[in-house]
Amino acid sequence: MPMRKPIHLTGKDLAAMVQLRPQDIAKYVIMPGTPDRLEALVKRIKNPLKNFSFMEHTMYTGEYEGIKVTAMNGGMFSANTAITTEIICNVQAENLIRLGSCGALREEIKVGDLILATGVIRGDGVTPHYVDEKFQTLPDAEITRALEKAAEKLGVKVHKGKVWSTDALLRETKELVEEKADAGAIAVDMVSSTLLTIAQMYKVKAASILAVSDNVMTGEMGFTNPAFYIAQTTLINVALEAVKILEGK
Repeated sequence: MPMRKPIHLTGKDLAAMVQLRPQDIAKYVIMPGTPDRLEALVKRIKNPLKNFSFMEHTMYTGEYEGIKVTAMNGGMFSANTAITTEIICNVQAENLIRLGSCGALREEIKVGDLILATGVIRGDGVTPHYVDEKFQTLPDAEITRALEKAAEKLGVKVHKGKVWSTDALLRETKELVEEKADAGAIAVDMVSSTLLTIAQMYKVKAASILAVSDNVMTGEMGFTNPAFYIAQTTLINVALEAVKILEGK
């Protein structure tokens, strides 16, 4: 009996699976990681229309102050973020903003502060399937500047620097953390590397801004700290203000 050829599922296939077309999404796509952060974002958008629900991911498109905006919870980990980023990139997205959380790798960075990624140190398991170790993953400079300007306009302090992304949350040993901090990382997350790398491969403009949930260096845990929850709202405010800046408003 002849062997069947293996099926190679692509991002384009996934977009077709959820019946998403380029004309269905906005020029600006904001991707918080969690469903609750998405819910808070959608409340700020006028007349949100649900584009699709796929597993735990949902997409809406509406308007913010006359600007068409798409919102989708992109995922909390590199594997599911790869799927959602592939979908977005394969429907010809133009601008992608990640709203995530992270652990600080500098003692002076507090829970509730914001981190704006200027680059990443890849430690995830997804991106080696896309690029080799010499590839330099970078956010889009224009979106990054817009986020920085938006934060400044809103009076929000933002720390800029490299973000280390890893899948192995429980293998962040003291030695490994110190190594990445010495290499320039000021924060650690589980998503920025994957989202920015895939977007870069598709030539989609993308940036990542993160709320600090804990400090790895001091041991401060902030998941029940009101400052962290306030920062998640601040993330949304900064992203929407950045969209206005990018649109020239």
